Order: sequence, then structure tokens, then C-alpha cells
Amino acid sequence: MRFDDAARRLRDLPEPLPRGPERIEPVVVRRGRLPPGARSASATSVREAAALVLVYPDETGEAQLVLTVRPSGDHVHAGQVALPGGKREPDDDYPAGTALREAREEVGLDPAAAAVETLGVLDTVDVRVSGFLMVPVLAVAARRPQLTADSREVAELLRVPVSAFLPDARVELVEDRRDGWHLRYGAYPVAGHRVWGATARALSQLGAVLDGRH
Repeated sequence: MRFDDAARRLRDLPEPLPRGPERIEPVVVRRGRLPPGARSASATSVREAAALVLVYPDETGEAQLVLTVRPSGDHVHAGQVALPGGKREPDDDYPAGTALREAREEVGLDPAAAAVETLGVLDTVDVRVSGFLMVPVLAVAARRPQLTADSREVAELLRVPVSAFLPDARVELVEDRRDGWHLRYGAYPVAGHRVWGATARALSQLGAVLDGRH
């Protein structure tokens, strides 16, 4: 998809927002023990978080996204593909300020240099395993951002075409043990990784918006 087309559609968000394909949603096959640091599904307290869905043009004018791979280890979401983002801090202009701050900390995003413009938000995602309500913040950058990953938070930096998340994009059905649960879920295969869970949910909705059939 061309960046100009994507930016035009994102500047005119429909109400209500279209939903992504249901096959993305994780289904619990068998309950298990949550990993260290995770919250149970019955936890009543939640924390606010935001993630940056940044669409920008590559060298040929095609629309791309910035994604990260979390470092490995025994923490929640280890090794998973994610949007730049994190928890709300007291001084943040939430949610856009949180998303931009986290992107600066994680991948070195300079909003001014890339001419970043925030446009709105997608539906809030309940990341129950870690106790967060995540707001995906939509933004476009007029120029390809120069990025440098913080190795403490990012194992790999991915630049992925938005076409990977359009409604007709390939989705793999996966059954696996994740975050202490035996799950069945749909995942987008990108750059040798699988995008699933909260990130896939947000990006599947982005794809539905960009598809234009709403």
C-alpha cells in the first residue's frame, strides 16, 4: 500500500472503527500457571499504557510500520513482537505523550526529525496477562525515521509493510503454550516472527481501517 493512500485513510477514521478478523483472537485451550510477574485473569486492578502505531514511507513510497522484538528471558512477553510502548507515567500527556515517549526511549524516535503527526487512537486492548489497558496511538511520519534500538528493551527492530496486516493478509493458526496458558490463536508471519495477541489485535484493526471497506 502506498503511504499517501494510507495517510489519507488514517486522517479520516470511521466511527465506529471496523474490527479485525476474529481468527486473530486467542482462545484458551487449557489453563496453566502464570509466569513470574504476570497477573491473573481475575485481577481487578489495571494500569494504563499506550503504544505507537507509526506509519511512514519507505524509500519507494510504500507504507511501513515500526515493530520491536522483546528481549528473551523469563519475563512476561519475552521474545514477542510488540509495538513501541509502555505504561503511563504521571507527567505524560496520555495517551499520545506516553506512546511517543516510549518510542523515543525504546527505538530512539525523534518526532520532529521524522515530522510525526498523531491522528487518533484505535480501540483499547486489554492485555490481561500483564494487567494493562493499552491504547494504540495512530501516527504518521512524513519522513522515514532514523531509529536506534535500546538493547535493554528491544532485541530486534523490525520495519514491516502495512500490507502484512490487511484483511486478506496471511494468518497462521497456532496452538502453543504462551504466558503460562495453552492457547490457540491467529498470528501474522512477518520477518521470521509471528505477530499475535495484543499487537496483532491492534494491527488487524489498523488493516481493517486501511482496507477502506467500512
